[in-house]
Amino acid sequence: MLLDQIKGPQDLKDLSMTELEQLSEEIRQFLIENLSVTGGHLAPNLGVVELTLVLHYLFDSPKDKFLFDVGHQSYVHKILTGRKDRFDTLRKYKGLCGFVKRAESEHDVWEAGHSSTSLSGAMGMALARDLKGEDNRVVAIIGDGALTGGMALEALNHIGDEKKDMIVVLNDNEMSIAPNVGAMHHYLSKIRTDRHYQKAKDELHHLLNKIPAIGGKLAKTAERFKDSLKYLLVSGILFEQFGFTYLGPVDGHDMEQMIELFKQADSIPGPVLVHVITVKGKGYSPAEADSFKWHGITPYKIESGQVVKAVGPPMYTDVFGNTLIELAEQDKRIVAVTPAMPGGSGLLKFAERFPNRMIDVGIAEQHAATMSAALAMEGMKPVYAVYSTFLQRAYDQVVHDICRHNANVVFAIDRAGFVGPDGETHQGVYDIAFLRHIPNLVIMMPKDENELRRMMKTAIDYNEGPIAVRYPRINGLGVKMDEQLLPLPIGKWETLREGDSAVILAMGPMIQVAEEAADLLKRDGLQVQIVNARFIKPLDEDMLLAFAAEGKHILVIEESSELGGFGSAVMEFYSLRGIYGMSVRIMGVPDIFVEHGSIKEQRVEVGLTGERAAMELKNMLPSLQKRATGQ
Repeated sequence: MLLDQIKGPQDLKDLSMTELEQLSEEIRQFLIENLSVTGGHLAPNLGVVELTLVLHYLFDSPKDKFLFDVGHQSYVHKILTGRKDRFDTLRKYKGLCGFVKRAESEHDVWEAGHSSTSLSGAMGMALARDLKGEDNRVVAIIGDGALTGGMALEALNHIGDEKKDMIVVLNDNEMSIAPNVGAMHHYLSKIRTDRHYQKAKDELHHLLNKIPAIGGKLAKTAERFKDSLKYLLVSGILFEQFGFTYLGPVDGHDMEQMIELFKQADSIPGPVLVHVITVKGKGYSPAEADSFKWHGITPYKIESGQVVKAVGPPMYTDVFGNTLIELAEQDKRIVAVTPAMPGGSGLLKFAERFPNRMIDVGIAEQHAATMSAALAMEGMKPVYAVYSTFLQRAYDQVVHDICRHNANVVFAIDRAGFVGPDGETHQGVYDIAFLRHIPNLVIMMPKDENELRRMMKTAIDYNEGPIAVRYPRINGLGVKMDEQLLPLPIGKWETLREGDSAVILAMGPMIQVAEEAADLLKRDGLQVQIVNARFIKPLDEDMLLAFAAEGKHILVIEESSELGGFGSAVMEFYSLRGIYGMSVRIMGVPDIFVEHGSIKEQRVEVGLTGERAAMELKNMLPSLQKRATGQ
């Protein structure tokens, strides 16, 4: 195989076009075969095989900087930069990362798990290059979906103004994760249908160059004429008005065409935008037919495209989506809002049932938050469905536009806690720390899928301000569902197991860890109380005061940041009231970024296990430890 001979980008330089075509097919087959075992982002990478080959064929990584937006389309880049033999470890614990990873390779110069960052990164690298007097190229590869992000538009504005030399590759496959929405999407669609613009612009440029130099006035008139033609033909004018030279669109699977266009781009001073049209899932019919499903996929059967799934209870995401439909049937105020994640957030069925009450704003988390505030102010009940890690991007809007106004917005925070193979850029372990100190906000987390349903009812019935329910990226426990949805009393916890001397406070999946610890201690004749601390804010002050009055020691277990998290809230409660003489210990996520692997492996890495919890309790209670050891 030709692919086996490629150890680095330099091995591409002497290949013929026929060999490059052969290599593209071998890479495509390699991806299909390997990801059928590991899972991963298949469709995005099948779509950029030829594009990535051309970039590495023409340019010189790592001297020339390639910045992949998000990075889930970087698998081909990884293959070409010496990591092919590690693909059996893709997204596994201590294995190859599913995104660009600076620690993995010198060729990975920009890493990101969130979209719309590559252009700002490219501008910074171009500025640094010029300040240092270096001569490398800077190439940013961004999708049409990511181009809707406000940060990308801010960067376009700055790049066009500064006129730094760089190439922006617009990888246009009409998709982000879900189908794209918005004015930018429609604008790019118009360009795709007009293949005559570039030819006409080039012919005019050639004609103008033949006119003898007869003074600046005529030259300026000619430039105005050229601009008028661009406005007449429409295509690419937005980018040219931003200050870019626009080239394209070009077939992203025709390497000969792309090579010629990128050579042209490399010869033009200032920022150049190359518009490349690709097919997401190219070369594998199931992925081409449903690129949304195959954006990120679990292991599958190559021949049929059948996904290998474990049978079990529904995921929390699905329970959320089904419950929201049930509630929306009864309450016409409910509107679902999502930033380009209708499928990932469990809202596809809702969109089918209530198309006019489903609002997908594209990759625009900030806009989604502020728009939700305004919807609430006008008497609607917006449910802002967003991953914990993506909510980080709307932090200012949560503070300034929602909570400060005490707007009655419901936050449905998916992927709360560890997320497994997506790793450190997607871990939902920080939202408690950055939300709980904001005035007016209620935060809760269910112990099981039935309690999630009750929390959704609680949130919809709540009319006193913003309220958030956070839930994990796992299957439910298979518990029986209540036939009648009843709300929960705000700020009230529940005792799941009685005990003496010590209490474990936990919420969500950490309830199971607490149960394991209690079972281990029970074997030693020790009884500890387990409390479902389902309201992270407000705290159940009556119960906390009772613990202090009874002299109980507290162990807090949370799948979130130890710094500023729920355990910190408990300690602050006692400190602010001058209550001492009792121990409060926290088991959570330490001050590190936890990388990819299974959720179980991530929990073990940071010590969120029943064994460790039992040990912590024994260390807190010397008298109990003596009893446990028979001393």
